[in-house]
Amino acid sequence: MNAAVVTVGDELLAGRTTNTNATWLCERLADRGVTVERVTTVPDRIDDISSVVGDYSAAYDAVLVTGGLGPTHDDLTMEAIAATFGRDLETDETALEWLEEHGYSRSDLTTGTADLPAGSRPLHNDAGVAPGAVLENVYVLPGVPTEMRAMFETVAEEFTGTRVYRETVVADEPESALLDRLETLNREFDVSVGSYPGESVRLELSGPDEETVAAAAAWLRERVETVEES
Repeated sequence: MNAAVVTVGDELLAGRTTNTNATWLCERLADRGVTVERVTTVPDRIDDISSVVGDYSAAYDAVLVTGGLGPTHDDLTMEAIAATFGRDLETDETALEWLEEHGYSRSDLTTGTADLPAGSRPLHNDAGVAPGAVLENVYVLPGVPTEMRAMFETVAEEFTGTRVYRETVVADEPESALLDRLETLNREFDVSVGSYPGESVRLELSGPDEETVAAAAAWLRERVETVEES
């Protein structure tokens, strides 16, 4: 299974808010064996959201969209998702009933709180108010991290793929000095290796077989100068 993550918000593009949602979602999806092919941030504009989500919906098995949910003037994501699939935005009775059952009076809710694209499946918000939705292969989640994480867990089982196992080796040598050993590693073991230089070189080994990845990491640790992982 492959996926794309779309985060919505002018504040993300302006650098006023750190995009922790994208990182968290990518980690959780990877843990479930899902390959994330794209991570894109778009402004609070209907046309931009709709264009990106439409393209990604056609290209990937699933699209996860976070941010811009709610009834305020700059919460435009649901309207954009409705436009993507040519649907109307309608008040969802299931979402309203759930909110009532959890202590919210309809008269106290801001108009538009439970407006979702017609035909979508509501996702209830255990950590907040505004519901999310699933429409075709697009999952719409809140932007508030605590709400987004809680809502994702309610649909996490819908994201599956081939489990990838990972090991990290931190080398206290220049990256260029490691090339011969990494070439040998690639010949001897069925693993992928990512190299990330900094004060030291972090080598990320990954593959579908846990024992093979562990053996490759042990082989490498015996042949490089290592430092303790921080």
